[in-house]
Amino acid sequence: MNNKILIVFIYCFTLFGCHSKSDQNKLQERSKSYNKIETRAFELYKPNGTIKAVLVLYGGFPEEINDMQKEFNIAPLAQEADIAIIYATLNHRLWLEDKEKQEQAGMLQDLFISYELPIDNIYIGGFSSGGNMAFQISNTIVGMKQFYIDPKGVFLIDSPIDLVALYESSKKNIEHDFSEVSVQESKWIIETLESNFGKPDKTIEPYEKYAVYTKRTNTTTNLNKLKNTKIRLYTEPDTTWWLENRQASYEQLNAYSIKNLALSLEQKGYKNVEYIPSHQKGFRANGERHPHSWSIVDKQDLIQWMLSE
Repeated sequence: MNNKILIVFIYCFTLFGCHSKSDQNKLQERSKSYNKIETRAFELYKPNGTIKAVLVLYGGFPEEINDMQKEFNIAPLAQEADIAIIYATLNHRLWLEDKEKQEQAGMLQDLFISYELPIDNIYIGGFSSGGNMAFQISNTIVGMKQFYIDPKGVFLIDSPIDLVALYESSKKNIEHDFSEVSVQESKWIIETLESNFGKPDKTIEPYEKYAVYTKRTNTTTNLNKLKNTKIRLYTEPDTTWWLENRQASYEQLNAYSIKNLALSLEQKGYKNVEYIPSHQKGFRANGERHPHSWSIVDKQDLIQWMLSE
């Protein structure tokens, strides 16, 4: 990835810090009962004995697997609950092409076959742009008969699900010219979206095709196979933080789009949608306060959700 992209995504995704010693000790103590398997596309942590569930995780735009593990240290809890974890190497995406969705679904299914993972209790989720990928890949899996690893539940964590809204928010960030990193990121986003899809005011169809949700036209096509799937939408709508640090209004936040997606899905008859806003839980692993963080998810509650009927 070139230096420009590294710079523009630094405020949302730069990850520091380390695991606590107690967490590292727990991981080491149980390492003999948790097998690590690496492939080109995934890193699998497989418990010995009975596996009660499988958790598949996708990281944000520049996140590598070690970043995901550091920012979302769910491994000790998953081990105790006999849950296998699959970390995907796929990142550097705001959306996925149809071919990419099918390739990812196929590789994921091959992993389940090769390592004899149970297919009756699968959960797929992701942070930021990784949430976009988790939902689109899940929709592809459920929608095609060639795949038989249908997720029981899917979740996203403060994801930029509406590409039109992301475009418009980026324009406002440039107009405000308040935060240098925000302006740089916004310029990159507009350039990327326009070069691939054009301007949404002139041609909105490509945005609708590749986004999880488009509020302007109430489009949820990329979720239409998930009507009977458990869905969780995590976000932290900290309007004070965003106003003070980015001069961004509530309508510019991922939280705004996520809230509207929850309402839209409920209106369309999706029965298992949970909108979960947190309060003052957004912190990076290095202690930095940021509402756009993995930490807004209650890990123990997520485990319980996965193990519930």
